Amino acid sequence: MPDQIVLDGESLTVQQVVAVSREFAKVSVSPDAAARLSESRETIERAIAGGEVVYGVNTGFGKLADVRIADDQLEQLQRNLVRSHVAGVGPPLPVDVVRGIMLLRANVLLKPTSGVRPVLAEKLAVMLNHAIHPLVPEQGSVGASGDLAPLSHLAFAMMGEGEVVVCHSLDSANISPMSAAAAFAEIDVDPITFGAKEGLSFLNGTQAQSAILALLVHDALSLWRSALAATAASLEALRGTPVPFDSRIHETRPHAGQIEAAKILRELLVDSEIRKSHEHDDPRVQDAYSLRCAPQVLGSVRDAIEFCKTTIDVELNSSTDNPLVFGSDVLSGGNFHGQPVALALDVLSIALTTLAGISERRTERLVNPDLSQGLPAFLTEQAGIASGFMIVQVTAAAIVAECRSLCMPASVQSIPTGAAQEDIVPMGMAAAMKARRIMSNAQRVVACELLCAVQGLEYLKPLEPGEGVRSVVSRIREVAQPYTEDRPHAPDIEAIASLLSGEAIA
Repeated sequence: MPDQIVLDGESLTVQQVVAVSREFAKVSVSPDAAARLSESRETIERAIAGGEVVYGVNTGFGKLADVRIADDQLEQLQRNLVRSHVAGVGPPLPVDVVRGIMLLRANVLLKPTSGVRPVLAEKLAVMLNHAIHPLVPEQGSVGASGDLAPLSHLAFAMMGEGEVVVCHSLDSANISPMSAAAAFAEIDVDPITFGAKEGLSFLNGTQAQSAILALLVHDALSLWRSALAATAASLEALRGTPVPFDSRIHETRPHAGQIEAAKILRELLVDSEIRKSHEHDDPRVQDAYSLRCAPQVLGSVRDAIEFCKTTIDVELNSSTDNPLVFGSDVLSGGNFHGQPVALALDVLSIALTTLAGISERRTERLVNPDLSQGLPAFLTEQAGIASGFMIVQVTAAAIVAECRSLCMPASVQSIPTGAAQEDIVPMGMAAAMKARRIMSNAQRVVACELLCAVQGLEYLKPLEPGEGVRSVVSRIREVAQPYTEDRPHAPDIEAIASLLSGEAIA
């Protein structure tokens, strides 16, 4: 983990988001970026002094854009905007997501186009470094004009008027909230007073949905590798053939994800004693699709994740507030619209559900005596008096069904808001919350497969699987011991799923 992430509005990465959000890396503001921002702020100050009418600076908002606001009411205008938009409801977002939102918001505000004072980004850095996390409810954003409600709750706390949780690790994130004012007093820091344009700039942005997408992209890439590890373990337990992973096959259809998936599977299966034991006496011409077509299916999942990563790489360092400052010009536009992020989140949900679906099909083959190539029924030698792993597959099936029900895209579910001024909105936070649920579901489905696959390998001993699969078995056995008699499977599934929520297991 880097000692410190320096924000400049231009170079934030997904890995840095993870470091700050989950590992509590320290944050600072680039002096050069702050200087450029100060110059941009002067444009706003000159516009006010010159009596220019600028949307959101000295006018009302949305449908009220034609209402002119007096100069002596500009701070009140921003303060009222924040307070009136604190309308989020539901459970609070997890601390890692809130930290991600804070980081992304600080980074984007540092772009000269924002026209705010550097102190806004600096204040967010102080809060991150002192582990002061506003309570931000899950629900209330339609994704345009940006994530208004979530960002309002964040801004409200910065004003010293909301509640926060102070915790220095994710393990301690369940402590009781306290007032933002009290948290600032403890570190001898004053709350912020938003100046002209600053409240609007803070609220207009995609940072809530984008923070979730950034964390999910990181987790999805990790889970994808682990899903390939599960595939290889299942193939070995089912005494399948690795021939469909031959590079020559995939070079004739060179999708990047497919080629990479086949390559990883080949590496995981190197030096398999199990394969050598049956390749002559019991040669398998073709396995079921869930084994044979794994590179094609999981390869397409990888390509979808890469699309999402490309989207978030752009969004992390993009100007998403409104209006934007360009030299002496202040232009009103729509960069706050979250459609690119919402679409990516929906694509990610579909990709992860695909990953979970093929995993569950392999789990079925492992426990079903009609499909398991000689493994004991439900992976127990006491079938009948013992149910073995029967309900592990049922659990996986139930979770996959839920994932599929969550796959209806949110990004096409527009409901006009703001007196029809905001007449097409992306519902990005709805897409984000569904994707978060699907991610945790997919981790548990792959955990079910791994639990069954390593148990299947127990019945093939003393033969050893491929070198990479051996490493996978060792990782699983750190948290789940071999099955000898009926016992609750839930603790093992959750322990493996927790393992999968970190780095890839192979």
